[in-house]
Amino acid sequence: MKKLAAENLSTNATVHVDARIPMGMFFTLTGTILTAFGLSTRDNAAVYAKSLGIDVNLWWGLALLVFGVVVLTLGRRGQTKLEKKRK
Repeated sequence: MKKLAAENLSTNATVHVDARIPMGMFFTLTGTILTAFGLSTRDNAAVYAKSLGIDVNLWWGLALLVFGVVVLTLGRRGQTKLEKKRK
């Protein structure tokens, strides 16, 4: 009886998480930090002298932010479909 209960518990404890959710969170957080840094150093020309005056931190931060939001959205959609399939 105890063995059966332990097996049932272990199968119910399995967590199915779409890998895109933590990846989306990571890229969104990284993009947010990089965008904030780009905005805060926008007026400092010495920082962007090597990049021909282009605010690289701001543009790549925005790119990462958009990518992270898209991946996170797709991950949430996939997670919702997975949860509906399990029910």
